[in-house]
Amino acid sequence: MRLKSTLNALNILLRECYARPHRQCCSQTRSLIVSATQQALKHEVKEVAVLGGGITGLATAYYISRLPTKPHVTLYESGPRLGGWLRSTSIDVGNGNVVFEQGPRNLRPSFPNGLLTLRLVSSPDLVPLELCLFNPQIDQLGLLEQVLMTSKDSVAAQNRFVYYPDHLVCMPGPGRSLLENLSTVFSEPAFNGLVPGVLSEPFRSSAPDAYDESVGSFVSRRFGSAIADNIVSAVFHGIYAGDIYQLSARSILTKVYKISQSYDSLIVGYLAESMREDPLVTFSDQILMEGGLLEAVGSELFEKIRRSSVFTFKRGIGQLAEALESVLKENPRVTILKNTPIKALEMITESDTSEIQVKAAKAKGASSRAGIRRYSHVVSTISGKSLNVIAQPANCLLPLALAPSVTVMVVNLYYSKPDVLPVHGFGYLLPRSVPLDQNPERALGVVFDSDATIGQDEVPGTKLTVMMGGHWWDGWDTYPDEDQGAFMAKAVLARHLGITDEPQMVRVALQKECIPQYTVGHAARMHKAHQCLLDNFQGRLKVAGNSYTGVGLNDCVRAAQLIGHSFMGRFEHTGLDSQVPGHEHWRRQAKDTEKGPAGN
Repeated sequence: MRLKSTLNALNILLRECYARPHRQCCSQTRSLIVSATQQALKHEVKEVAVLGGGITGLATAYYISRLPTKPHVTLYESGPRLGGWLRSTSIDVGNGNVVFEQGPRNLRPSFPNGLLTLRLVSSPDLVPLELCLFNPQIDQLGLLEQVLMTSKDSVAAQNRFVYYPDHLVCMPGPGRSLLENLSTVFSEPAFNGLVPGVLSEPFRSSAPDAYDESVGSFVSRRFGSAIADNIVSAVFHGIYAGDIYQLSARSILTKVYKISQSYDSLIVGYLAESMREDPLVTFSDQILMEGGLLEAVGSELFEKIRRSSVFTFKRGIGQLAEALESVLKENPRVTILKNTPIKALEMITESDTSEIQVKAAKAKGASSRAGIRRYSHVVSTISGKSLNVIAQPANCLLPLALAPSVTVMVVNLYYSKPDVLPVHGFGYLLPRSVPLDQNPERALGVVFDSDATIGQDEVPGTKLTVMMGGHWWDGWDTYPDEDQGAFMAKAVLARHLGITDEPQMVRVALQKECIPQYTVGHAARMHKAHQCLLDNFQGRLKVAGNSYTGVGLNDCVRAAQLIGHSFMGRFEHTGLDSQVPGHEHWRRQAKDTEKGPAGN
């Protein structure tokens, strides 16, 4: 019994790191939303600029282009390609192709965010609300047949490892017997302190008076520093490449933090919540769940989702960006301007008319339409730091510029032999507590791609990805070059897995400042930024993307859809409304709810 409680407590923390919790939708909210939308549609939005051509910018342009008011959308991208950090490359290895991912590689079908992404794949959004939000009969992006699901029964789903202190440790889970889980918890040094930490958690000190604290501080205070350093830090290396003693518990562990504050004990709080018939929900989740999400996904696909741990596409995650770009290019009300960096944007008020003036540089290869143009609204999906640089007056959005980002080196390796790995599973992560002599390269983790994504490559073999850097490289002026990166990755694999074979193909990519860090105080900074946006741009400038409300691809799609809803009279005025104290507070769901599926 104690072991089960211990494992459940650990699972609560890890699950909250990966996905937003399961939500339900309220039928009463739907009528309120429809009424608000009908009022909003009286105020036509004709010209909207979207800054940034990454996945958030593409999804935002897509959602806005489908508004019933049929606005014209101009998408600005400073570089020659769209897709941002989504970089999927098909590599010819001699007798066929393999897919290398140098950015995100798979997505969790969590509820509701993961289903929002799958709905984007399987059906269009934002048709007139008085009829229905979704039309489940149309596969708008044409990607439904390209989705690859990894089953919850697969070796990749059931075997996930951490490396501590000098060997792989398989995480306890449903794929292992009770005896195996028991042996792991009591014999592996990685779990030292877990059982006494869980048993004493209800009697630990309550949350401090401070508005926020670090994830490391929160977990150490509730369960002990060993669990924070040996387990939780590894998980955060895999998601944020960040330091748990810098990252914000309030902004990342949202529901966990809320429950611990409400009940003083996390374990007692979750037990109490599990017995209630009126679960905690947020208003934005209610909005996103309205309009038939489950119907839009479809019962057959939904059943596959229930049995899956992660999903991707046959040609890689980049297929999603390619499909969105293709659909947008076919829309006569969408203009895409590549190689067109933005130099400045400012609010212009003349008589009774207010617009945002966008000044774009005429870079080499840019469209002749680049220059100075005015829009009724602008949605920025570029980083907060970049937006503050171009927004006028100078530093009017300074709170957005204060969030740091980390740099990650991604090394893809392909071996023609299918039996290179000594174990099989999703891969392994390295916690902050691993001795330096076991990780001098400062690796964050290794993904066993050939196990995690079966059916993507044309030829058999072993495909691995080594990720290095992150917060370990903070403050560095120079980084390893491609040859050095390949050498370091092979050294990691040799030391940890005993792989000494020479790979047939290696690709190295340095992703500079690719993952924003929601450090302590992030919510307070976003609240200030929200007010700055209102003061300087009167709600005509909105923001979305991984700098603000979630770093994952599913989070970005969610943010894009909320921006689309804001043009239909929803509550989002700046994209940061959820950061306003009391605005996105948790509330009790009414008992007459339409129950959705359980999330992962």
